Amino acid sequence: MALGLLAVGGVAAWRGFGPLAVEIARPTRGSAVRAVYATGTVEPTVMLPIAPRNAGRLMELNADEGAQVRAGQVLARLEDADLKKTVDELEARALFAKSQQDRAQTLLDRGLGTVLERDRARSEWQAAEAAVARARALRSLMTLTAPADGQILQRDGEVGQLIPANQPIFYFSCCAPLRIEAEVDEEDILLVQAGQRVLIRAPALLERILEGQVSEITPKGNPITRGYRVWIRFTENPPLRIGMTAEVNIIVAEHPNALLVPATAVSESRVWIVREGRLQRQRVQVGLIGESRTEILSGLSETDAVVIRPATALKEGRWAHVLSEK
Repeated sequence: MALGLLAVGGVAAWRGFGPLAVEIARPTRGSAVRAVYATGTVEPTVMLPIAPRNAGRLMELNADEGAQVRAGQVLARLEDADLKKTVDELEARALFAKSQQDRAQTLLDRGLGTVLERDRARSEWQAAEAAVARARALRSLMTLTAPADGQILQRDGEVGQLIPANQPIFYFSCCAPLRIEAEVDEEDILLVQAGQRVLIRAPALLERILEGQVSEITPKGNPITRGYRVWIRFTENPPLRIGMTAEVNIIVAEHPNALLVPATAVSESRVWIVREGRLQRQRVQVGLIGESRTEILSGLSETDAVVIRPATALKEGRWAHVLSEK
């Protein structure tokens, strides 16, 4: 029993006063970065829906998704037989009104007519011409054309399908490079400014980090999500496609050649260090705080051994056993 009590006491003494096993890391020099994180979607700078103003049956399709088109190129035609007949009818009426106007002018020139009759005939002819112009314009709206040089992003509709008015058949992009539309939380939006550098990582390109720049910030936030839209342009042509998701880090501040320690090592502006085999708690001045690294402005040197994950059992002056150094 005495030997057992002695063994138990020895274990307790070792646990209470023996060296603690810790992992340490030496402070390193590098770039300290403070960034605002957000997620976004790749989109074209200019994207337009192309839709008919009037309902009609789709009779002809001349472009598909991914096609490069030229300005004025016919993309689709909707059924316009009724409108064609209306145009023919109004053209006939306009032709008759023109003959009546010419006849009234001739009679007036010979002194057989009146100015009132001539003016009435001219007014009827002009009204008939305006009706023809309006009918032709309505018929032309049944033909969808490309507004500029660009690309068809999406096509919705098949030949023979009845297309309601204002329902897009094509989504068209043109005139500008790709960009990212991201949403930044209201807590961070005041840190974001146009022109700031952005690091971009896309799930489709995990091995690459792309560069970008903040181009625009919306002045009005979303009251539901409490976020603000931020547009980011790429500094080089990216190998991404429209609709892909991306994670962005907007660089708010950056300090080169900063003294860095693991973020887990710092708590309440203090770190634990191992000096001459014993634990010592050290007050430090913290700079920029990153996701994995924290900048130390003062209180540490590059030779100090910093405890990476300090536990609550650490005590000032206690012996420490270094398990590993990272």
